[in-house]
Amino acid sequence: MSSRVSINSLIIFTMVLSCLLGLSHAKCDFKAIFNFGDSNSDTGGFFAAFPAESGPFGMTYFNKPAGRASDGRLIVDFLAQAFGLPFLSPYLQSIGSNFRHGANYATLASTVLLPNTSLFVTGISPFSLAIQLNQMKQFKTKVEEIHQQGTSSCDCTSEAKTPSPDIFGKSLYTFYIGQNDFTSNLASVGIGGVKKYLPQVVSQITSTIKELYNLGGLTFMVLNLAPVGCYPSFLVQLPHNGSDLDDFGCMVSYNNAVVDYNNMLKDALKQTRKTLPKASIIYVDNYKVLLELFHHPTSHGLKYGTKACCGYGGGDYNFNPKLYCGNTKVINGSTVTATACDDPYNYVSWDGIHATEAANKLITYAILNGSYSDPPFPLHKHCDLQPIG
Repeated sequence: MSSRVSINSLIIFTMVLSCLLGLSHAKCDFKAIFNFGDSNSDTGGFFAAFPAESGPFGMTYFNKPAGRASDGRLIVDFLAQAFGLPFLSPYLQSIGSNFRHGANYATLASTVLLPNTSLFVTGISPFSLAIQLNQMKQFKTKVEEIHQQGTSSCDCTSEAKTPSPDIFGKSLYTFYIGQNDFTSNLASVGIGGVKKYLPQVVSQITSTIKELYNLGGLTFMVLNLAPVGCYPSFLVQLPHNGSDLDDFGCMVSYNNAVVDYNNMLKDALKQTRKTLPKASIIYVDNYKVLLELFHHPTSHGLKYGTKACCGYGGGDYNFNPKLYCGNTKVINGSTVTATACDDPYNYVSWDGIHATEAANKLITYAILNGSYSDPPFPLHKHCDLQPIG
């Protein structure tokens, strides 16, 4: 069965199933989600720490910037909706947050490796995966302290916004991180330079899973790296020639390097399962789904693959590294703005670097179905899935 047929089939199956299950009282094995990641899953952490958000971000669903690097919802948002949970509050957001159903430690520009542990990793966020893990440990300790005090002496406002201590074994732990480790200096050091430290990236992810397991976590979902060779930003900025492009305009050499990393990650997770027999460790082939969308957007209700919705310059990619989505700048004597298209629902790429809500929804359908997971992990067997329309 081709990817085109299977993605469309699983969307129909998941939509019908969620509608039927939604008619009854929703039940789900997962009472919370704890997410670790970068801008692909950041729901406001970065802008809580560094307020400077503006532009057309959030235009599709939130009708305003909502701390997300997209026009609307992210994969982690759709997962929460499918489980019948509220959107995850960023761990770094102190005002208005409610952590009863999990927390989001992801921040824009985060890396797996500490920024100063490798010459090649220069992400601007200080919140690497190790820091996010420490935040999770701090959160668990605080939850236990609050509930040990009892309602007679505790801050009941704090207790109302934190989960019960037994939540950690009833949660889904999601990882969508590593893109910045792979791409931050790819143009300067090349594929060979990047590959030298990718084993460290994989090792850090698996060691984090083991530590979360020791904290009580049992179910872990790890999304692999996306096909960055199809991203408008990298098509513009990374060195390549015409012979490196496939029939759909994606850079073969960079995508092949991603595949090598993903295989390394998949193998490492397989080995980790052997050491944690009580855990479910799920590898999600996010790469395969996104590659299909970039290659065949019209087969999935979209129109544009390797062209950004929000950007400047038009042409095949509509991306200019001097002017990112939503920004205004003087170029060649004229004041110009990188504006958004009127129809982001027709695009795979939102801003040249991140996916649109439409693409994120299609990826989520694939995750919910479980057919792009190793081992297969159909979430409808664990939850009465709710519609994510």
